[in-house]
Amino acid sequence: MVYVGIDVAKSKHDCMIINSDGEVLAKSFTILNSSEGFEILFKRILNICDDFSKIKVGLEATGHYGYNLLGFLLEKGLTTYL
Repeated sequence: MVYVGIDVAKSKHDCMIINSDGEVLAKSFTILNSSEGFEILFKRILNICDDFSKIKVGLEATGHYGYNLLGFLLEKGLTTYL
C-alpha cells in the first residue's frame, strides 16, 4: 500500500509519500494550492504507483483550504480521506 499524507494550508500544501512498511517513497515536498500544484502532486503519485487500488491519500481537515484539492483527487479516482 502507498500512503500520501498532505498537510493543508492556505496557499501551499506539504506532502509526503510512504509505503505500508514505512519506507519513504517521496520525501516531504511542497505544492501550491492551485491546479498546477495539484497536477504536480498527481504526477508524483503516478511515478510511484499507477495502481489506484494501492493508494490512499490523507488530507488534514482545515476547512475550505483543502476542498479544491480534495475534489481534484476524488475526480482522479484516488481514495482520499479527511
